[in-house]
Amino acid sequence: MDVKSRPLGLQHLVLLSITALLCVATVSAQSPTQTAPQNASMRVTLDLAIELALKHNHSLQAARTMILQNKAQEITANLRPNPTINWDTQFLPLFQPNDFTTDYLNNSAQFDFGLGYTIERGKKRQRRFQAAKDQTAVTTAQVSDNERTLTFNVASQFIAALLAQSNVELAESDLKSFQQSVDISEEKFKSGAMSEGDLLKIKLQMLQFQMDVSNARVARIQALASLRQLLGYETVPENYSVDGQLEYQKVTAGEDDLKALALRQRPDLHAAQLGITAAQSQLELAKANGKHDLNTTFNYSHVGAVNSGAFFFNIQLPIFDRNQGEIARTQYAITQSQELSSEQSSIALTDVANAYESLRTNDEIVQLYQSGYLNQAEESRDISQYAYQRGAASLLDFLDAERSYRATELAYRQSLAGYMSALEQLRQAVGTRSLP
Repeated sequence: MDVKSRPLGLQHLVLLSITALLCVATVSAQSPTQTAPQNASMRVTLDLAIELALKHNHSLQAARTMILQNKAQEITANLRPNPTINWDTQFLPLFQPNDFTTDYLNNSAQFDFGLGYTIERGKKRQRRFQAAKDQTAVTTAQVSDNERTLTFNVASQFIAALLAQSNVELAESDLKSFQQSVDISEEKFKSGAMSEGDLLKIKLQMLQFQMDVSNARVARIQALASLRQLLGYETVPENYSVDGQLEYQKVTAGEDDLKALALRQRPDLHAAQLGITAAQSQLELAKANGKHDLNTTFNYSHVGAVNSGAFFFNIQLPIFDRNQGEIARTQYAITQSQELSSEQSSIALTDVANAYESLRTNDEIVQLYQSGYLNQAEESRDISQYAYQRGAASLLDFLDAERSYRATELAYRQSLAGYMSALEQLRQAVGTRSLP
């Protein structure tokens, strides 16, 4: 038999199927569209971080649903009463089936059908609707205040991430610089110009630089993780980074101008003021509820071959219940809202005063470093390093200058971060990010 004309066996078919599946799996595994999102990196600026948080933060999204819930309550408040119907049939010959005739039903049985409707007095529906709308306005202002708080938290955490990134860069730079001193010291030791004890001291100091790098990297990871939680965990990839620098921005506005701006811009103060309006709406609704509704009914009857109609009216006499308690409560609620609004104004002014003083203090600290202390620490380190490498300074002097420079650099970065945080605190206290 010719080999080419031989039919394929079951084993050959199985082998061909497995080979085809492996080829498809290999092509799918090599597809770049599946691995690109996992390897993608992202640099987040402060403005982008705030934008992402306002769009995707889950706590804020949950708070925004309260606005929608209030709008749904507006629909409920604006509903009219449903009409009612009632009907009955009497004197049916249930136990004398033979009497079920047209004449009997027309002359002896009774049929009634009624249609009723409750007429609301005192403009209850309009009062309910207005009270619901005022409560929606209060909730909207409260959600805006949640946005203000979230913006501050994102900005503060972003600054913490910038500080952590700056500390990593400083620690790595110091480690690289000190590594050069270690290499020179080893050459000195080999040539007999340095004792073994001094070399060990330098190597032990190297451990501190390495620990600084490790600690700075851990702080950076933790800061980025906390920031990611505020942005919405799924909105940025795991390997994202922050894009920005620790910088000094001068604020020229006076404290009184900032306080006046806060009274106009603060959403929590606006919510407190709207709370007074909402309390007044509740008082008007309580007064409207004190007026009892009129129940009206039209009734059709068929009795003894006669069709007739009747109107019925029903209303409570306001002798005992005139909703006095609720009216009194809502009057006190107005006073409560007024006091809370005044208290919120005081809180806003106090926040601006504290934030402005904190900014001014941090401003002075930054100015001290920029006035010369930072350059002096760097020059002292460079002079000591140069002198030590040429045998004109002792090891202890060099190590002390190195520690002073590192401490000064860290303190300067922390002062910059403190100033930026104080600036964000002032923005939150004023209620706007646009400061003079």
